[in-house]
Amino acid sequence: MIDELPDEQQQQAMNLMRAAWKVRTAEEGEKRLEHLARFLESNYASAAQSVREGLPEMFTLQRLQLPPSLTKCLGTVNLIESPQDGVQKKTGNVTRWRDAAMVARWVASAWLLTEHRFRKISGYKDMWALASILCRETAQNPEKQSRVA
Repeated sequence: MIDELPDEQQQQAMNLMRAAWKVRTAEEGEKRLEHLARFLESNYASAAQSVREGLPEMFTLQRLQLPPSLTKCLGTVNLIESPQDGVQKKTGNVTRWRDAAMVARWVASAWLLTEHRFRKISGYKDMWALASILCRETAQNPEKQSRVA
């Protein structure tokens, strides 16, 4: 979304998005991003559409009402990108994959070699709260569980 804006507007849009993500309620955050999308709509329709595209998913952590200690860590993509980067570095020089079994072996090996760099999740002592919230959500919305599976 940011790449679709002129350089002079990128920082302002990013600041507005960050401010929206820091609010306590999902409704308030969605309202702020919808306001940003309306502002962008006339001159940058594709950027406005990008903002609206993932709006419900952007505020999942606020909807779940996780403890702040977990929100800080789980609110980024670092937990996913860091290990993936390690696997990419270890497998990036392979130019010819013989078969799916070779891919599986290399990726598994790369994950094991990357594992030593893993650190504890910030707020790991509050993971019980996440488990409790997810169990509650699953019990309240059994149709969501069947869509994921």
